[in-house]
This record gives sequence, C-alpha cells and structure tokens, in this order.
Amino acid sequence: MPPSNSPTFSPADLEELRQRVAGPVLTPRDDGYDRETAAYNLATPVRPDVVVGAQDADDVAAAVAWAAAHHVPLGVQATGHGADLPMQGGLLISTARLQECTVDPESRTAHVGAGVRWRSVLEASVPHGLVGLNGSATDVGVVGYTLGGGLPVLGRTFGFAADHVRSFEVVTPDGRRRAVDAGHEPELFGLLRGGKGNLGVVTAMEFELLPLDGLYGGAIIYPGAHAREVLTAWSRWTADLPETVSTSIALLRLPAMDIVPEPLRDRFVVQLRYACTASEEEAERLLGPMRALPDPVMDTVGPMSYRDVDAIHMDPPVPIPYREAGRLLEDVDGDAVEALLGQAGPDSDCPLALIEVRLMGGALSRAPEGAADLVAGREGRYVIGLVGLTVPPDGDRVPAAIEGVLEALDGHVSERTMVNFLGSVDGDEDSVRAWSDEDRSRLLTAKAAYDPGNLLRFQHAVRA
Repeated sequence: MPPSNSPTFSPADLEELRQRVAGPVLTPRDDGYDRETAAYNLATPVRPDVVVGAQDADDVAAAVAWAAAHHVPLGVQATGHGADLPMQGGLLISTARLQECTVDPESRTAHVGAGVRWRSVLEASVPHGLVGLNGSATDVGVVGYTLGGGLPVLGRTFGFAADHVRSFEVVTPDGRRRAVDAGHEPELFGLLRGGKGNLGVVTAMEFELLPLDGLYGGAIIYPGAHAREVLTAWSRWTADLPETVSTSIALLRLPAMDIVPEPLRDRFVVQLRYACTASEEEAERLLGPMRALPDPVMDTVGPMSYRDVDAIHMDPPVPIPYREAGRLLEDVDGDAVEALLGQAGPDSDCPLALIEVRLMGGALSRAPEGAADLVAGREGRYVIGLVGLTVPPDGDRVPAAIEGVLEALDGHVSERTMVNFLGSVDGDEDSVRAWSDEDRSRLLTAKAAYDPGNLLRFQHAVRA
C-alpha cells in the first residue's frame, strides 16, 4: 500500500539525503523497505515516503536536518512497539541499529543507544545483581518506553523508569545534537521524561540500575468461571499491600495459537501477576490470600531470576495485529467488578483478548526530589488496559468492545491515562488524556520553541 500523499521532495532531494547518511535510505519501491518499517502492531500501517536506517547519531542529525530543510514530517521507530497510530508519508528514522549497551556495576548505571531492548540490558546487568526498570516484556525498546514514563514490573517498589534517567543525547528538530541532564538544559531534560517524542529524537540515554538480590514472582491462572470471586479477592487484597509487591489481574481470552501456553488456549481465564522484592518467606505470606483461592489452572509463582521476568506477564513474543486503550482507574469496588464482568465476564461474548488492571501507588506516586518531568499517572490507584486482536472472526467488534467496557466503568475510570497507555486513539481529543492541562501547556510552549515547523507530528504528538 503506497503512502496516501505524494512525497514533497524530489529525486534530487532524495539523492542528497543518501549522500548525507551512512545507513540505508529506502523508499516503498526498494528491497528491505518493509523490514525497515515493520511495527510490532501488525494492524498499524507504517508507510513513510522514505525511511533512513540510521547507523549512528550523526545519521540521525543529518536526517533531521534534511527533513527540516525540505519541510518533511518526521517519525521515529526502534523496535516498533510504540507504533499505535498509522504513519502515512513523511520520513521515518529507524534507530534500531543504535545498539550501544554499557553497564557500569560500580556507578550502577547503564548507557544505551536508542535501538537497545530491555533484554540486552538485563543480560548485562543481572549478573552484577542489578536491574533496570523494564515493563511487562523485555523485547520492548528501552528509550521509547522510558520517554513515555515507563511503568515497570517493579514500579511500586522503585517508581517509574523515567524517574531514574541520568541524561539523554537528543537531536532536536533543528538538527542539533544536545547532551541534556539535570545541570545542562534542565527544562528539556525534564520535558523528555514523560513527553514522549515531541521535542526531539533521542539517540542515547543513561539511567540508574537498581540492586536486586532476588525476585519472588510469577503468575497464578484461575478458571474464568471464578472471575467474580478472584476479582473481588484481588480488590480487597490490594487495599493494603506493602511497596515490595507489584501486581495486576487480567481477564484473558487467548486464541488457540502455538505462542499461547497449552492450558490457556481457546479458553477464558483470570491471571494474577505477582512480583515481590521481599524475602521468600515474606513474599509467600503476602501472596497467601490469593493462593488460597480454589482450583488454579496454573501456578508459576516462586523464586526466580530477574532474567526470567517475562514469565510474569507472558506477553506475546511475536508481532500481532491489535487495538488497545488504557485509562487510570479510581477503584475496583464491587460495582466496578460487576460492571466489568457484565461486559467481559464468563457469560459474555467479549472479543477482547486481554483486560488488565494494574495496582499503582507506592513509589509510583512519588516524584523524585526536584523533578520537573511530564510523567503521568502518579495520582492513579489503578490503571486498566484493554487489548483486542483485530483478526477474524471478531476483529471488527474490538473497538466497540473497548468503548463498551470503558462506558460501563463510567464513574470508576478517570479521563486521564499515561502516554504509553493511550493506545489506538481516534482523534486529538483522546491524545490530551496523557497530560494534565498544566503539563500540556508546558509541552506546547516547548514544542513551539524546539519544533516550530511541527516536524515531529506522528504517533502521540502533542497538538495545539
């Protein structure tokens, strides 16, 4: 499928770009274009007029400067996990080749290029008893996830990933390379943490690693017929958990596919996700009320290496076509449970593959001292995420099902969300949910200063 609009640049302009950068420069007619533009969400078309596979930060700067000179809008992609919205036309910069990953055990820091995935960080850090604050899947890119705040598996214990960033290397829309931290351009440094990709193309990042001797975690799967009992118990259980516990509960309707564990294929189940940094004995005691529930289908919770952290959420390891949305959730009381089960319980024909409620609070509710960032969600008690596969026979029912759940939870869900949870929004009015009025005003002011030509306009871009 070709881009919807004709390119705004000439063949001579394209040749100029090829001369400026060392990496590949590809158009839809070139071999390798589809591979270079591929997104994790197969339902999201990413069809730029041209894609640059940047070899290094110099390539990024040259590509940005070329786009500015020719008034070509810009998109950025590393692993493709952030591609929730279509990209038609313009220039895509792929940062997937920026693979520098250095861990310093003495300073407890990691320095990563924009293409590095969390898996690489953990392979280098866990042997030293150190971890980074990845989310539910370590296949996700470190930088893009962190620019959106980054909600970690251990968020209640350590806070948002963005809270631990030391510095960024970024190319602003004028083509200038900048190194920013709390002492150098602190305003830009703060706005990048939670502001996603609105003000520049981040090429590298340094962040703190956290000491972790061990983890007690995994999942307990319950029959879907027990959904009411499990959700009610989880709601009560989460009311006073210590910060050593991070947890979520999910309603799962998974297809009969090889990537799905055998006991979960083509059935409705409830999955408890559990991660605890306390001692094994204390972690077992804290989990007791949930473990006492009857008839679990599967129980994988126990001592584990942090290298195996993906086993807690069991996210799909391969690209899939889907639509998603998320909101902060104010409570999971009896009325909320009934509203949710009315839309997606065992007696419904809900087409959504996953409806997850994560417990917030703890360290997630506290901004670091002196922080002037744009990280959203600190006020949230819970966050709900909804995902549906956009494939036959029920793919066309997914958007209405998402809206149906959120409407049923009216009075329980907030109008706010986090930018990484915005998902497949349909209009500018939905994008504003990611920032408060004050933070959005700060971001718009900075956008006018750093990107007056609105080059960075794809994905979840802030708009006046």
